[in-house]
Amino acid sequence: MTRRERLMATLQGRPVDRPAVSFYEIGGFDINPRDPDPFNIYNDPSWQPLLALAEEQTDLIRMRSPRLRPASTPYITTATTEESESRLTRTTVRAGGRTLTSLTRRDRAVNTIWVLEHLLKDVDDLKAYLELPDEALAEEVDVADLHADDKILGDRGIVMVDTPDPLCLAAALFSMEDYVVVAFTEPGLFHRLLEKLARVLHRRTEIVAREFPGRLWRIYGPEYASEPFLPNRLFEEYVIRYTGPMVGLIQRYGGFARIHCHGHIRHLLRHFVGMGATATDPIEPPPQGDITLAEVRRDYGKDLVLFGNLEIADIENLSPPQFERVVAQTLREGTAGEGRGFVLLPSAGPYGRTITPTTLANYETMVRLVNRG
Repeated sequence: MTRRERLMATLQGRPVDRPAVSFYEIGGFDINPRDPDPFNIYNDPSWQPLLALAEEQTDLIRMRSPRLRPASTPYITTATTEESESRLTRTTVRAGGRTLTSLTRRDRAVNTIWVLEHLLKDVDDLKAYLELPDEALAEEVDVADLHADDKILGDRGIVMVDTPDPLCLAAALFSMEDYVVVAFTEPGLFHRLLEKLARVLHRRTEIVAREFPGRLWRIYGPEYASEPFLPNRLFEEYVIRYTGPMVGLIQRYGGFARIHCHGHIRHLLRHFVGMGATATDPIEPPPQGDITLAEVRRDYGKDLVLFGNLEIADIENLSPPQFERVVAQTLREGTAGEGRGFVLLPSAGPYGRTITPTTLANYETMVRLVNRG
């Protein structure tokens, strides 16, 4: 089977020649190791063997989003500056008689964005943001790049549409502690925020699902309503009500929705199935998660394609012999008995500038064991 055939057969619940293996962000992100930008960690020499391994020997799942052209309005502005080893981006929103600001930082040596100041600091900020007219969030959606990436990729894998859900966009406006308090104590206001953001995301989802049909999608954000952050009853209110329609739109045009949710999913899996999702990731093992892969395969393997369940911390820290035992167990549990399908996948990827020999050896183990059968 080609790598594309293997992944599509897995999503469709058909037999495959071996389990698929993906390195998630590695081979997934749009990476250019030749880009000399000092903030590009992937141009470090230590990354090159790992990037090559992903491209040549894994079942590639490109993580891509449509090109979005935000409306030009006076309500939202951004400005980026560089200071020493950091790149700072300030966003300013004018709404409800207030000026709301956020600030993020990206460091040269680490591929992540730190939020130094969140846009919404209290309930009054939220009320002001809700007065922002919908035209301020309007956008043009262009899928040309998705088709181009899919053509370039060919039979080496598939393009996966990557999207937040309304809850993800809403929660990210606050610090984590403020988000939890507002979502728990101000459900009326929070629903108004989710409805506002859902109007944008549902429109975007329908356009992309219709113009780039039959593809895998990753929807991220449901973990914001998982335990211990919020009680399960609010998962039904904040995820099923707003994320469920996205899953329905994806399915309407022949696509496959994969629900991304870290942490505790034992009591959420039935909701994933109820929304009509095809798959879930990354199914973190205890203690990060609260359910074993064997249990998920036993109870939900006929309904969901399972992507997981290797921890990035194990890839970076376990000795190769220790990690080989972990991978072997994961493959046994992920393919045991009857099930729709399984893809060997880590929970995340390295984000530092240097890849150690141990980390590279452990990624090589993943490829070696799936090919051994």
